[in-house]
Amino acid sequence: QVRLMESGGGIGKPGGSLRLSCVASGTIHGINTMGWYRQAPGKGRELVAEIMSNGPTNYADSVKGRFTILRDSAENTVLLQMSSLKPEDTAVYYCNANLRDSSFRWRVAWGQGTRVFVAS
Repeated sequence: QVRLMESGGGIGKPGGSLRLSCVASGTIHGINTMGWYRQAPGKGRELVAEIMSNGPTNYADSVKGRFTILRDSAENTVLLQMSSLKPEDTAVYYCNANLRDSSFRWRVAWGQGTRVFVAS
């Protein structure tokens, strides 16, 4: 059973920083893309940032220059360093991974989500 576990959410101040982490565990035979999505109250889920297994990254325009995604492939971990926080960054943040499971089938796994609230 594959599991993605997020941590690091909480309350941040405008202009401040938070760091989210996500660890993938279970029987995994490779991970391609890992990333972060978010869902703000009353809105749909949107891509925040993703990182491919060979390094390239992709960011939403709204977070470029403020957020950094990092990955430790050996530990099946992905981090999201969030800086210059804005109130509009308030959302539930979900970890996402495109991985090959115990059946050697590629599928997309999701974490349970971690809440981020930005307010002064």
